[in-house]
Amino acid sequence: MKSAVKAVIPFIMALSSIGGTLEASNSGVQIEHLGVNNTLVRITGDGNYLLLPVQESNDDAKVNVLVDGKLERTIYVRMAKSKVDYTVPLDLSPYKGHKVLLDIVTSQNRATVREAKEDACWNNFSVTDTIDVTNRDKYRPAFHHTPQYGWMNDPNGMFYKDGVWHLYYQWNPYGSKWQNMTWGHSSSTNLVDWEHHPAAIEPNGLGTVFSGSSAIDTNNTTGFGQDAVVTLYTSAGTSQMQSLAWSTDNGNSFTIYPGNPVLTLESEARDPNMFWNSKTNEWNLVLAHALDHEMLIFTSPDLKTWTLQSSFGKGLGAQDGVWECPDLFELNVDGTSEKKWMLLCNLNPGGPFGGSATQYFIGDFDGKTFKPDTDADGKVPTKWLDYGKDHYATVSWSDAPDNRRTVIGWMSNWQYAAEVPTMQFRSANTLPREIGLFKDSDGQIYASCIPSPELLALRGNLSVQSSKLTLKPKAKTFSLPSDGICEIVMDIDAGKAKEISLELKNSIDEKVLITYNSDSKDISFDRMKSGLVDFSQEFPAVTIAPTHETDGKFSLRIFVDRSSIELFEKDGRFVMTNLVFPTTPYTTLSLSSNGGNAKVTNLKVYSLKTK
Repeated sequence: MKSAVKAVIPFIMALSSIGGTLEASNSGVQIEHLGVNNTLVRITGDGNYLLLPVQESNDDAKVNVLVDGKLERTIYVRMAKSKVDYTVPLDLSPYKGHKVLLDIVTSQNRATVREAKEDACWNNFSVTDTIDVTNRDKYRPAFHHTPQYGWMNDPNGMFYKDGVWHLYYQWNPYGSKWQNMTWGHSSSTNLVDWEHHPAAIEPNGLGTVFSGSSAIDTNNTTGFGQDAVVTLYTSAGTSQMQSLAWSTDNGNSFTIYPGNPVLTLESEARDPNMFWNSKTNEWNLVLAHALDHEMLIFTSPDLKTWTLQSSFGKGLGAQDGVWECPDLFELNVDGTSEKKWMLLCNLNPGGPFGGSATQYFIGDFDGKTFKPDTDADGKVPTKWLDYGKDHYATVSWSDAPDNRRTVIGWMSNWQYAAEVPTMQFRSANTLPREIGLFKDSDGQIYASCIPSPELLALRGNLSVQSSKLTLKPKAKTFSLPSDGICEIVMDIDAGKAKEISLELKNSIDEKVLITYNSDSKDISFDRMKSGLVDFSQEFPAVTIAPTHETDGKFSLRIFVDRSSIELFEKDGRFVMTNLVFPTTPYTTLSLSSNGGNAKVTNLKVYSLKTK
C-alpha cells in the first residue's frame, strides 16, 4: 500500500551522533532560563516548524505557546532530560510575521538553574522548513492505516462522501504516548491507500477533543447548509461535554459551533454517536455514560437541542470496565427477511482476555428505546465482536455506499498500548471490515465480520498453491514471502482429527501457533513465543474464539503484517486480531493434525502489496 501525502506532514526522529551524545543544534531559537522549572524559548528563525526534543520516560512539561504576547495554545510535551528519543514538530507557519514565545514549565527536580540548564532538551531545539517523515520503525505496518507520527487511539467521526472514505482518529501530534487529544485526519478512495491531512479539530477553551461521530446533514436540519458534514465530539476539559462542529469542504476543515457545548450532564459521558433516523425523521444520539456502564439515547430535530429518551445497559453484558465508543445501526439477518439493530459497546477493561475489547448487543430499536434480544433462559447474552487482544473502539462509517456497514477499530489494547516497541508512531487501525448478522444453531443472532472487498486489491503474487493436502502429525511446511507480509487462505475439513495446528515461524524459532480443537469447536491463537513479548506482562497471551461450526468444516483468511495477524473465518463467523513483534519476519507455515487425519484444500498464500 502506498501512502500519498497531500501536504508535508511534520516529523523527524532525533539522530544520535557517534558515541551516544547529541549535537547541539538550537538553530533559530533563543533559550532563557528563569528558574529550576521555568524556561523561555524565543523563536528567532523564520522556518515552518520548531522541533521539540522528547524523552518518553519523562513526565509532561506544560508548554504555553504565546503569539505576540497572547496565549495561543497550551500543549504537553515530555521534554528530554538525559537523552533525546526523537523530536516532534510545532507548526509555526500560521504565525509568520509574529513573535512566538514558548513558556515551558517542567516537573523535573533541579536544585539550581545551573543544573536545569544541563537538560538535554535545551541544546536540541531547532527551526526548520522541511521535515523528514521517512519510516524509522521496523514494526510499522505495511498495509494498515497508521498516523505518520505520534500517538493514535480511537477511530472516530468517519463518513463517506463523494467517493471518499474519511477517517478521523484520536491523535497526539507531540509525542508517541497519550496526550493533547486532537482529531487527526486521513482519507481514502479505496480503503487501502491512505492520504494524510492536517489536523481536523484541535483543542480549544472547552478542552481537548475526544471521540465522536460525523454525518451528512442532507436535509439541512442544522442550518449549516445542505449536505454539510456535521460532527459531534466530546470536549474534555475539567468535565466532559458534547460539542458540535461542521464542515462545508467535505471534512477537510471544521467550523466550531459558537453555542458549544450543546449537551452537558452532571456525570461523566462521552463519545457521542449520532445518526439520522429516517423512520422517525429526527436525529438519534447514543452517548456512553462511561462510569455507569450504560448507554444514553437522545433525540434531536437539529443536533443542537437534545432530549433524553432512555438508557440501556445497566447490569447487562460485560460490566467490569467503563463503557465507551457506542455505535447503533440496523442490519438484515443473512438468509432471512428479518432486520435487527446492533449496538456496539466498547469496554475497558473487562475484555475476554484482559484489557479492552468490543462487545455488542442484538435487539430492536424504535427511535427512543433499545430492547435487547434474550437467550433461551431469558437472559441477555454477552457477545464479542473480535476474540483477539487487539481490537477496540470499533465504530462504523456513516453514509457508506450500497447500504454497507463498514467498521474499523483501534489495533491495540490499553493494557500495553503505550509500551509497544515503536516510537515514531504508536498504534495502527485494524483492517476495515463489513458487518453482517447470521442466525446460529442455538437460535441466537450473531455478528459476522469479513474483510472489506477492496482489500482484494492488496493481493500480489501467488507464492504457495495446493489444491489438496492430507494433514497428519508430521507437519507439512511451506515457505512464506521473505518479508513475511502475506494473506493465507485455506478450506479445512477436520475429519477425524482432534486438533489441527497452523504454525507461523521465523528462522530463530519465534512462532505463532493457531490450533483448532474439534471437541470444543474453537480455535486458539498462541503468541507466547511470537517474538518481543516482555515489554508488558499482559502481552504474552492465548486467545480463543468459538467457530460456530457443527461439522468440522470452515475456511480461513489470515492477514500477516509486520506487527499484526488478523484471522478471519471466510464468512466472518469468527475473527481474532492480535499484535505480534517478531525479531525477524515469519517465513514458514506448517500444518499438522493430531488424533486423526484432516484435509486442507485450496491453500493459497499471496504476497501483499506494501507501501
